[in-house]
Amino acid sequence: MAKSPAIDHDMIRDLAKLLDETGLTEIEFQRDGMSVRVARHGTLPMPRQRADVAVPAPPTVAAAAQVAPAKHPGLVASPMVGTAYLAPAPGERPFVEVGGQVKAGDILMIIEAMKTMNQIPAPRSGTVIQILVEDGQPVEYGEPLMILE
Repeated sequence: MAKSPAIDHDMIRDLAKLLDETGLTEIEFQRDGMSVRVARHGTLPMPRQRADVAVPAPPTVAAAAQVAPAKHPGLVASPMVGTAYLAPAPGERPFVEVGGQVKAGDILMIIEAMKTMNQIPAPRSGTVIQILVEDGQPVEYGEPLMILE
């Protein structure tokens, strides 16, 4: 009979603390075939409320920006839960700007997850027509980050 893995209470506490620090409502972590999901439900006050605000697109790409971000074929979605950073360091120039050209593999932004900086590469070449997150904003898995065309 296979013994089920022990529950890592410290990891669950760390994930719950990450929820509090980022204002996210849930987080899921998988390791060694075991999955842990921590979620907050109810009416607890959130440390940071935000509305999804898009950076205005230049007039030449405004028509393409009318498509709902989640349905746009050039959507770049967050591959993880964490905090999005648009520049390599505070005060530095952002990796990309609206209207800028990118090649497949170029760094679009960084997402910090559990004290690890993860580079988010461009999935394909194109023009950045919208940046849907702000620098330092918490993001969830699958959340629209950027649109390339």
